[in-house]
Amino acid sequence: MNVRRADPAEIELLTRLWRDAWNDAHAAIVPEELRRIRTLESFRERMAAAISSVRVVGPVGRPLGFCIVNDDELDQLFVAAEARGTGVAKALVADAEARIAASGHDVAWLTCAIGNDRAARFYEKCGWRRSGTIVVEIAKPDGGSLSHEEWRYEKRVR
Repeated sequence: MNVRRADPAEIELLTRLWRDAWNDAHAAIVPEELRRIRTLESFRERMAAAISSVRVVGPVGRPLGFCIVNDDELDQLFVAAEARGTGVAKALVADAEARIAASGHDVAWLTCAIGNDRAARFYEKCGWRRSGTIVVEIAKPDGGSLSHEEWRYEKRVR
């Protein structure tokens, strides 16, 4: 499966994929305040800021999934509903792990929303191990932040 750099012209498509997949996985398990700040515009702003770090599976103009790596963190991983179970997520995770290892890190990490059991099972099948929980600070549009506890996963990549 081909993993490629995102094309900047795909920002809107990737934004909508992210919003839809995030809502599918998180809407029922995160606090109302977090759901309120995760607007289409918030996903668009975050995607535009990260586009140079976004890797995609799917032809240009029809992304099926994407991931974002930030230093030693697999920061975001989302797959369109119609592409789940097809190997898209597995290819993106393998690509992320390889990029993290190539940048000199021995251990990669990621966070997973507590209660997102489908994602947790997937990460564990890929060899990731839950190392505990972590409190993440999520920026709010008003300039404040929202503290949110998530599972932390780690994997030795080198």
